[in-house]
Amino acid sequence: MNEKLTIRPAEIDDVPVILGFVRELAIYEKLLHEVVATEALFSEYLFGKHPVAEVIIAEWEQKAVGFALFFHNFSTFLGRPGIYLEDLYVQEDMRGKGIGKALLSHLAGITRDRQCGRLEWSVLDWNTPAIDFYRSIGAEPMDEWTVQRLTGDALASLAAFAESTEGQAT
Repeated sequence: MNEKLTIRPAEIDDVPVILGFVRELAIYEKLLHEVVATEALFSEYLFGKHPVAEVIIAEWEQKAVGFALFFHNFSTFLGRPGIYLEDLYVQEDMRGKGIGKALLSHLAGITRDRQCGRLEWSVLDWNTPAIDFYRSIGAEPMDEWTVQRLTGDALASLAAFAESTEGQAT
């Protein structure tokens, strides 16, 4: 690894930096209008009593320049946990220095060390530079799979349905 680059676990003092990276990523993905995360939420869910995700920070000459946020999932087919990479981001002026690959390599090591069966993530279909990069490291597209999501009113409606039918056969 480049002696200018360090990959380290995030600490609670990194929360403002993490939120800043999330906002920068959202701008790049044209999704800033969807960011409602706050420092308080990240503090609670990344570093609180029951953390649900982890972050690693990439530093170039001791300055934070990127991050990866990930969490465990589980494969019933493999019978083992996996790691899902939610976000990977390197600041635009720092791209091309191997930082993204270093973050993924570090995360692959965590995946291996925790005896997880796989490391997976999603990528926007228009993000050709990222797709090309992922192919270059051996990632394979899951062409027969599509992501499904419930949020907002649809999520609340389905949850309300479950509450209204508790004790009834479904």
